[in-house]
Amino acid sequence: MKKRFKPKFNIKKGDNVVVIAGDDKDRTQPRQVLSVNPTDGKVLIEGVNLVTKHLKPNAQNPQGGIVKEEAYMAISNVMLWDAKSKAPARVKRERTDAGFIRISKKSGEAIK
Repeated sequence: MKKRFKPKFNIKKGDNVVVIAGDDKDRTQPRQVLSVNPTDGKVLIEGVNLVTKHLKPNAQNPQGGIVKEEAYMAISNVMLWDAKSKAPARVKRERTDAGFIRISKKSGEAIK
């Protein structure tokens, strides 16, 4: 991605999204966003894109072991969930006095 201008995405931490591409593709089950990295265009989603991590033994975990955890995935592979229509929806941004609000194109309702 170009680094000259900060990219703007319609997905924020705490939103409900559905995965529309990749191994964990599921358009019917919304999942929560754990974090967003806008400079890299990546997003971390609860229970999606699980990778296996091998941990060395240390003071907190003297046994070590193998742990499954979420990894970042491309933000283009997810779509915002519209709770009213119970389906994924595209989003438009409208300017108000307080700033920008996100509005679902499917139901026309503001997304919190």
